[in-house]
Amino acid sequence: MSETLEVLFGSKAKTRILRCFLLNPETEFSATQLAKKNMLTPLQVRKELNVLKKIRFVNQKNRRKQNVYSLNNDFHFCAELKSLFAKSNSHPQSKNLSKIKMIGDVRLVLISGIFLNYSKGKVDMILVINNVDRAKLKKFMSALEAEIGREVGFVLMNTDEFKYRLDMLDRFLIDFLEGPYSEIVNKIPGLKRFVMGLRK
Repeated sequence: MSETLEVLFGSKAKTRILRCFLLNPETEFSATQLAKKNMLTPLQVRKELNVLKKIRFVNQKNRRKQNVYSLNNDFHFCAELKSLFAKSNSHPQSKNLSKIKMIGDVRLVLISGIFLNYSKGKVDMILVINNVDRAKLKKFMSALEAEIGREVGFVLMNTDEFKYRLDMLDRFLIDFLEGPYSEIVNKIPGLKRFVMGLRK
């Protein structure tokens, strides 16, 4: 879905910056913050900001001798664009999600929240991974957040902790499993049957 928007809007840089402003409508960003958050070069960010200022998509202010930018909520197509980008995140066809298998012995990946446009979700992902590579996990999350334009809330545990919390009917875990979610990886025997029992 992200690739479709990149073609539609002409570049990855423009798509990521638009998404970042639209999904964080009350936040002010410096050009440096935009570059870091969206994994873009300062040159790419400056180029897109100049275009977006011309059409009044963003507001520019000076704070402490630094220019900061925020979404102009009065922009004519603001509501339509917010809906479009929310919809683009509500399908688990993220390029970066497929790379999660490289960060350890991945047993379970469930997504909800921002990925399914479910505002009541307490977290966006539940990860059950044994022998996790922390450096690779950090790199993975940074790339994922740059792609979808928002910070991703996640819970990480190993198989033993997950099974223990499931056996104890941990409220947080049960609430997540009772709500809408999608499976990216599921190597936990009997989990689908357990969830079906919860939803009867």
